[in-house]
Amino acid sequence: MQRNRMSKPACLAAGLSVFLLSSPWLAALAAPPPGTVPMPAFELPPSNYMSAEARAVLQQSLDHPDPAFGSDVAAARAFYGRFNDDRLAEMRRRYAVEVRREPLGGVTVDRVIPASGIAPSNRRRVLINVHGGAFMWGSGSGALVEAIPIAAVGGIEVVTVDYRLAPEHRFPAASEDVAAVYRALLKTHPAANIGVYGCSAGGIITAQAMAWFDANRLPMPGAIGTFCGTGSPYGGDSAVLSAAFSGRAPTAPTDTLPTLYMSGVEATNVLGYPLTSPALLAKFPPTLHLAGSRDFAASALTLSHRKLLARGVDSQLVLFDGLGHAFFMRPDLPESQEAYAIIWRFFDARLARR
Repeated sequence: MQRNRMSKPACLAAGLSVFLLSSPWLAALAAPPPGTVPMPAFELPPSNYMSAEARAVLQQSLDHPDPAFGSDVAAARAFYGRFNDDRLAEMRRRYAVEVRREPLGGVTVDRVIPASGIAPSNRRRVLINVHGGAFMWGSGSGALVEAIPIAAVGGIEVVTVDYRLAPEHRFPAASEDVAAVYRALLKTHPAANIGVYGCSAGGIITAQAMAWFDANRLPMPGAIGTFCGTGSPYGGDSAVLSAAFSGRAPTAPTDTLPTLYMSGVEATNVLGYPLTSPALLAKFPPTLHLAGSRDFAASALTLSHRKLLARGVDSQLVLFDGLGHAFFMRPDLPESQEAYAIIWRFFDARLARR
């Protein structure tokens, strides 16, 4: 029987590896972190809980992954601007709304109102949307993609904040802008009648805004939603595994947000990372966490949910199996329509009406 033989270069490489790993100090350098689990190569099938439409979108994203822009912010803004424009066209085909762009509290906003009018039960209620976009893009069409379906499904006005973006501006610029809009709305709406929600960077800013409201003696709103991002860095299993879900090499999570917007903000800064303060979390309003199970933010949301529950806060967590980051930006998915209904029911049950 013929034996398999290693080539001479392979034998040399194998021998060198044994030699290096036999040296204790070099072995320590090469050793993975404690608890590291070697993963065999395998292909991850789509979840059988996903709709056919969602599986098609997943395949499309695998076939045409987003390009890597590095430090070219202008190119990234142009790319995601086109993406959001396409999603906005889909939203407008499905949901009829009126949009008024105007200043509010010294900040530009888009006021989104259902074409059929605000429902009588919502005339003294309003939602604030804080758009996503890595803190660097998403204003305009991206913000309207998040605001339109909730306004239409809920029969409520949604005010989406055109907050200052990085890299031109840094933390806490967005918190200041959200607070300015909130102060203006408090002149016409009780705090208990106002809800705030955001996706991705907008979910993080929503949580940060609660810390900012508290520090500036503003009353807490009636309820908030932190979707695909919350008051914590993107850590845990999902931050590592989400890359593998999309065919990339896993990366290690960090204790801070590696973004230009949060540059220099320490992990202990409560205004930037609200989950570090149990006392602050106890003051949070009812909170809805929502994401896909393959979203890199999923673990951060589960951590936030647990921490809020531990402080006695009304917190809900909804994960959509197999779906990725900000999946509900695509309005034609059955899962997106389900998400809009869940979001609205959450706010409708918790916001005051008088």
